[in-house]
Amino acid sequence: MTGAGAGQGPPIVLVLGVSGSGKTTVGKAVAEQLGLPFVEGDDFHPAANVAKMSAGHPLDDADRGPWLRALADRIRHSVEADEGLVVACSALRRAYRDRLRAAARSRLWCLYLALDRDTAWNRVSRRTGHFMPARLVDSQFDTLEPLEPDEPGMTLDATAALPAQLTRVRAAVGLPGEHPSR
Repeated sequence: MTGAGAGQGPPIVLVLGVSGSGKTTVGKAVAEQLGLPFVEGDDFHPAANVAKMSAGHPLDDADRGPWLRALADRIRHSVEADEGLVVACSALRRAYRDRLRAAARSRLWCLYLALDRDTAWNRVSRRTGHFMPARLVDSQFDTLEPLEPDEPGMTLDATAALPAQLTRVRAAVGLPGEHPSR
């Protein structure tokens, strides 16, 4: 794939990773760089999911069903309107990404922010105002299925400086003046 959404319309960029990987920060910056709207995946969780995670209990696939449906609907809306979108969401399993990819009609491009457990735990434990407690970090790694070679997208070091991350994303998405370095 030459770039995200090449020849198919504006890209749907999914910024994914475990809690604490910087999905929201990177996602907002990518959206600004690409001139696309940004959507925070956490905002699509039903209240029951937020309560469960706040109480320190990991979500299971049944819990994630309504959340994935809502995100898929939002992505489908953008595709039908021929608009691009940047979505920050954990999308830890391949099956979740496949479901979102189907809604995006193959325009989904994944940006996986890779992070080790200790760094994730340290970041989440210092965070304030978020429902995800640090004690759930291990469950995220237990669920995590990193991007597979056949999934359009790229993996970035979540600890790299934001400007360096954005340079790599711009190149991979195929913006003018940038050359992919894959």
